[in-house]
Amino acid sequence: MDAKLVNPFIEAFMAVMPMLGFETPKRSDMSVRNKNATSRGVVVMVGFTKQLRGNVVYNITDETARFIASTMMMGMPVPEFDAMAQSAISELSNMLSANAATNLTQMGLDVDISTPNLTIGEGFSVKISESKYLVVTMDLQGHSVEIAISVDRNF
Repeated sequence: MDAKLVNPFIEAFMAVMPMLGFETPKRSDMSVRNKNATSRGVVVMVGFTKQLRGNVVYNITDETARFIASTMMMGMPVPEFDAMAQSAISELSNMLSANAATNLTQMGLDVDISTPNLTIGEGFSVKISESKYLVVTMDLQGHSVEIAISVDRNF
């Protein structure tokens, strides 16, 4: 995977989250993993096509998902990860991925994104890539958001 393809995803997270009322996030870790990820509770996968192929996967705990949904809904309490909270997280992943796609377009790549696919449950395995992929862990006000990136140029 080309390292230049990672920055658009980090930049998208750094730009979008403050617009939604969060403090500026910080990158807390970066690692390379192999093929599969283990769900932390809530996983959203978005596919990339055209001149880029692959996936970005947002992997968070139920608690982090409820915190993000609550902040997006102007502080409304979110005691359960219900349909409204799920919709908020799906929309967030759409916003983050669309912003990353815009960043990639500014690099001269023609890309499309798929509809977000949200899955709930802890401990199941998610296939991210046929080989290695990069995980960027972001600290969002004490909450950890793992962004698994597995994209390659498709030409």
